[in-house]
Amino acid sequence: MAQRILFVLTSHDRKGPADAMDAAPSGFYLSEVTHPHKVLIEAGFSIDFVSPQGGKTHVDGLDLEDPVNAAFWNDAVLRKAIENTLAPSQVDPDAYAAIFYAGGHATMWDFPDNTELAAIAASIYEHGGVVSAVCHGPAGLVNIELADGRYLVADKEVSAFTNEEERAVGLYETVPFLLADALQERGARHLPAADFQVQVVVSERLVTGQNPASAKGVAEAMLPLLVSSAYERE
Repeated sequence: MAQRILFVLTSHDRKGPADAMDAAPSGFYLSEVTHPHKVLIEAGFSIDFVSPQGGKTHVDGLDLEDPVNAAFWNDAVLRKAIENTLAPSQVDPDAYAAIFYAGGHATMWDFPDNTELAAIAASIYEHGGVVSAVCHGPAGLVNIELADGRYLVADKEVSAFTNEEERAVGLYETVPFLLADALQERGARHLPAADFQVQVVVSERLVTGQNPASAKGVAEAMLPLLVSSAYERE
């Protein structure tokens, strides 16, 4: 069994297109990385970080009052890892049992159309692995196609940041598309919870969460699937 999990972080640094110089800063949302990371590391997995462009990433939600965030952020090895992420061309999908797309509004601009990352995720899934994402991370799922030409999310239940939550944070008119709508257009059934409440959905070997509060639960829901998929691959 591959004991490694690939975390995907955005390379984008703002809530807007690259040429929107007045856009608010953004990046990967810290707690959506730190809480799943802690769960999976404690379960015995190793984690590598990749981003669409490789190299340095940018952080949003830098809440160091959260002890899990603080422990991660103050760890020199982990800080080096997120500042020196792999490029997609450096990733061997066969080395990973799962892929996890972390959120942050910035993902909406660089996750959906990255064909290299989509191919990595499709390969992991089609070889029995787990695909997962939280909050805006499911932007990376929108254009993943499997070998038969079907979208990965087609006919599956999913959770993602909702239209109502976009309105609540004042970014309904800012994002390039509405994530929940895009997933449904690809054939998924989007299952929303109330704004900012925990919602984790498991559909076959796809695990998705609605918002930052759901990040830890996504990792916890991955664990039995990882055990099961390892058994099936042996």
